[in-house]
Amino acid sequence: MADQASRGLSRRSVLTRGAGAVVGGAVVGSGLVGGVVGGAAGYAGRGALDDGEAVPDWETVADSRVVGAATEPFHGAHQAGITTPPQAHAAFVGFDIAAGATRAEVQGVLRAWSQDAARLTSGRGGLADLEPELAEDPARLTVTIGFGPGLFDAVRLPERRPSWLRQLPAFPQIDQLEDRWSEGDLLLQICADDPLIVSHAARILASGVRGVAEQKWAQRGFRKAVGTDPTGRTQRNLFGQIDGTVNPRPDDVDYDQVVFSDGSSSDGQVQRWMRGGSSLVLRRIRMTMDTWEEIDRTSRELSMGRRIDTGAPLTGVAEHDPADFEAIDDVGLPVIPPESHMARARQRDRGEAMLRRPYNYDDPPERGLISNSGLIFTAYQADPVRTYIPVQQRLAEQDALNTWTIPIGSAVFALPPGAPEGGYVGQGLFEG
Repeated sequence: MADQASRGLSRRSVLTRGAGAVVGGAVVGSGLVGGVVGGAAGYAGRGALDDGEAVPDWETVADSRVVGAATEPFHGAHQAGITTPPQAHAAFVGFDIAAGATRAEVQGVLRAWSQDAARLTSGRGGLADLEPELAEDPARLTVTIGFGPGLFDAVRLPERRPSWLRQLPAFPQIDQLEDRWSEGDLLLQICADDPLIVSHAARILASGVRGVAEQKWAQRGFRKAVGTDPTGRTQRNLFGQIDGTVNPRPDDVDYDQVVFSDGSSSDGQVQRWMRGGSSLVLRRIRMTMDTWEEIDRTSRELSMGRRIDTGAPLTGVAEHDPADFEAIDDVGLPVIPPESHMARARQRDRGEAMLRRPYNYDDPPERGLISNSGLIFTAYQADPVRTYIPVQQRLAEQDALNTWTIPIGSAVFALPPGAPEGGYVGQGLFEG
């Protein structure tokens, strides 16, 4: 009975704290997409030469070379970097169109980006690359190009903007958005299993926009390194939670319909140039690690609705067990609290399904703080008005995790369909 009473008090304590918070954030979905991702493997086995120099394990070295040589195609019906298995490192770079830039100049940037991206992802330097050797091992590099709402006014094509392409509504209960992490007319999403490749590609591509666009922000993130977990288990976020359990799967019959657009919006508008494209909701979410680490393990699990060790729902034993939201415990409380993140984020229907592909960040802390960590949350879907916004509204209204998470950046982008050989991303918008 003492254990039951203690558990009941702990449950009420954490849920009261979570429900009463007016400042916080929401990591959308009951777990985010995972996989075996990361940088090249290091030397696993080591010997020694006569002079004391370490001898690498050559089998491991060969594995790292395979990681470096791996490529993802740039050209195709869809842009890479959306359904591509997540790489270990990412850079998200937002730009604003410069005042006075012409439509032809913006088209020129998109042509140059597409040409350089095709070269870089195949292991060749960009057209004006002064360090082409840095591109030799692409490590599954992908370059994904996005259009923000302001681009369409800048190029004088406002009638071609999808109706869903607008900034998210305000969520005053949780948002503390900062301009330095929000909005933007153009996006480069650059991902690879090697941070050197990401850095080089970001510099080459960003240098090609001078006079046409100005960099507004850059966000860099990471996931688990290649080879650290060969089982392919779902990754953990910086809260220690298994993060990626519920996500559309490539073998789902409606996978393409969930992720990619047929050109239509939920209000009936049709933009044919967007067929085969997608949308990206990008949210920067600060995780208050210092206060999270003040609460006990039971409180953490109750706030999430899942067990920390296995990722199983509190009514199950394995990560992918179905959750029983009607189950009641010995003291008459729901086993999975209705205020838990899992309960608030669960899909009410298939229209709320989205593909999540997030990255952690861990930046130098500001003065007086111990940490500056969080999540670069990414959600891909055909129409964010239909899919993302209803889920986020529920989370903003009541989510136990809001006590320890704060959205500080927000942006929405249209991701055009992929480019054919000899074409460029966004060609259908300008020439269709």
